[in-house]
Amino acid sequence: MKRKVLLGLLAALGLGFAQKTLVFGANGEPVSLEPGNITDGISIYVQRQIYDTLVDFKPGSTEVTAGLATSWYSSQDGKVWTFRLRQGVRFQDGTELTAEAVKFNVERWWDPKNPTRIDAAARYEIWPELFGGFKGDPGSLLKEVQVVDKYTVRFVLTQPFPAFPAAIGSGYFGIASPAAIQKDGARYGSPTGSAVGTGPFRLVEWRPGEQIVLERNPSYWKKGFPKVDRVVFRVIKDPAARLAALKAGTIDFTTDIPPANLKDLEADKNLDPVFRPSFNVGYLALNPAYKPLSDPRVRQAIAMAINKKAIVQAFWGKLGVTDGHFTPPSMKAFQSPKVTDYEFNPQKAKALLAEAGYPNGFDLELWYMPVSRPYFPTPKEIAEAMAADLSALGIRVKLQTKDWASYLADRKKAPGFQAYMLGWTGDYGDPQNFYDPHFACPIADLFDASGQPLCVKELGDLLTKAATTPGLEERKRLYQQADELTFSLALRIPIVHSQPLLAKRKNISGWTPSPLGSESFETIEKR
Repeated sequence: MKRKVLLGLLAALGLGFAQKTLVFGANGEPVSLEPGNITDGISIYVQRQIYDTLVDFKPGSTEVTAGLATSWYSSQDGKVWTFRLRQGVRFQDGTELTAEAVKFNVERWWDPKNPTRIDAAARYEIWPELFGGFKGDPGSLLKEVQVVDKYTVRFVLTQPFPAFPAAIGSGYFGIASPAAIQKDGARYGSPTGSAVGTGPFRLVEWRPGEQIVLERNPSYWKKGFPKVDRVVFRVIKDPAARLAALKAGTIDFTTDIPPANLKDLEADKNLDPVFRPSFNVGYLALNPAYKPLSDPRVRQAIAMAINKKAIVQAFWGKLGVTDGHFTPPSMKAFQSPKVTDYEFNPQKAKALLAEAGYPNGFDLELWYMPVSRPYFPTPKEIAEAMAADLSALGIRVKLQTKDWASYLADRKKAPGFQAYMLGWTGDYGDPQNFYDPHFACPIADLFDASGQPLCVKELGDLLTKAATTPGLEERKRLYQQADELTFSLALRIPIVHSQPLLAKRKNISGWTPSPLGSESFETIEKR
């Protein structure tokens, strides 16, 4: 009898029952829950549950739709964007969403001297990657943020930027409570601090290395959502362990399942394979700061020595394609017909290497990620396959890795990693989002011989022009030129465009994966 009473009490509180709690198998741990101060997809996935953005995207697509802003428009010259905010929205701490709150967030991301920045060591590096630079930088696209009235905010740009609404709506830029940030200071967004947005779930607990617990936001502005009371992000880095947990029913759904497990999923009567629309690139970065890699002939030789088709077939099967384009196949209109792929030809590659002065090869440190990602579900094994191919040229590869947060940060510390694996899932449906974070000057994670961030001026100028040109046909022409130039430079070798494999138990419904790599769990139900 006592047990029934206890269960009834728990049910009334929305606690303790599987049908009220979603358990997500996370492939790693967030770097931070502070918006604007992250670049990794794991952090974004958790943040999407806590925060909303000004502009959202329609489920399963890259098409923009209303978020915290109900409408927006640009000036005739494309340099001023005005957003009208949704009224009556409150942060999870009870404070109101206003234009001042939006300005507070944006100026923290944009202005290195802003006194509300909570940590002097914080990089906020995604802002210059997407918007050309910080306040005071010559390349900064943002000139000013203006509060027009309580619910209207205006962005004044230095030049036209047609993709601005989609860019400011990307998952990095959740709008946080100014009061919570000011209260927590340097603890905000960390395991010992708070994370307060307007989203469907609010942070309850973050146990580093184990799990993050979120609970339903009772004042969420979307009526009838979310559909469950709690979400638990359980950290399970190993893909095989995540799949085992899914089969055992200790997690309800997960991402980044190795494609080789597709048949296993299809054969399990309790599970469903789920496919995220392909919108990514997994690449091998080659850093010119390391002398052998400063010669483009060496980089091109490496590109020709890696049997990309065999690797993709072995590790992705029908869920991956490889080509020479840095942008995914869905952006074909912006890709040059002159670019196909690097020829797999070890003999020619060896001759090119000898021509560059390395007939006997050289030593190379190749860094692989410690976590599985949509573009590299089994990073170590893929790195081993590339290393085996490179050994045919006499390149002696030493595989390296480190924890995820350090991996992301240290590759940007001069002179950087010699060669490393990483990838990118698009944040919005424009080629600028693939090119600028990886090739616009200065390139944050590739360096020149003096240890300065690399700048290929011809490419940088081309990308600036492409990003700010309003005419679609002219933008296509410019990005096709960028496609040809990045291919010949071979600074980042595209290895795969994958269709990420996800999985859920059959009693989970309402999950529509986004091509952008993460989505809100507000629509998910558990029977």
